[in-house]
Amino acid sequence: MNEGTLNLLVGLAMGLNLLALGSSRLPALIRTVAAQGVVLGVMPLLIEHETLDWRVAAVAMATIAGKGVVIPWLLRRAMRAANIEREIEPFVGYVPSLLLGAGGTIAAVGLARALPLLPEHSGSLLVPGAMASVLTGFLLLIGRVKAISQVCGYLILENGIYLFGLLLIHSTPLLVESGILLDVTVGVFVIGIIVDRIQRAFDSLDTRKLTTLRE
Repeated sequence: MNEGTLNLLVGLAMGLNLLALGSSRLPALIRTVAAQGVVLGVMPLLIEHETLDWRVAAVAMATIAGKGVVIPWLLRRAMRAANIEREIEPFVGYVPSLLLGAGGTIAAVGLARALPLLPEHSGSLLVPGAMASVLTGFLLLIGRVKAISQVCGYLILENGIYLFGLLLIHSTPLLVESGILLDVTVGVFVIGIIVDRIQRAFDSLDTRKLTTLRE
């Protein structure tokens, strides 16, 4: 395992989490999610030891294509169709979001050091990176108003679960990551349908307008 390079990529992914929390423009947020997807897609190739398992290579390519190209393209298409460019009034402001994200990242690093990890994982940033990404995803899900921003939060949260799955890549190289990719694909399609319905019903992607629904 090229641990130094792997930790550098995990650190980059954690930095992209903070960039996502501070982005008010939806195109920048989507680009951040796409970049994080590409970074995560490269990681399985670095975790392999002497020989590269074709299943791991397939997961890496599928991750890069799905998280880095296909899903961001769908999000940009939805953004253009809805004619929105910016998150104006989030539930949680950008500065508080950044502070919570930074504090959560520091706490994740400290907590990971206290966990009884295997020796090969003790010096890795996979666990703190995973926890920080899950926290970032939750912050975007609950702190943003626009449905596209919330979809990006869901994707970052799933990226955190993906990082946890990389810890088991040697024992279940295809099962874990393929299951995660399937989950996120289904989730994005379902959310895409919801986004379309919100847009048609309210002529807006502001999820606060859902409070106007009555039985």
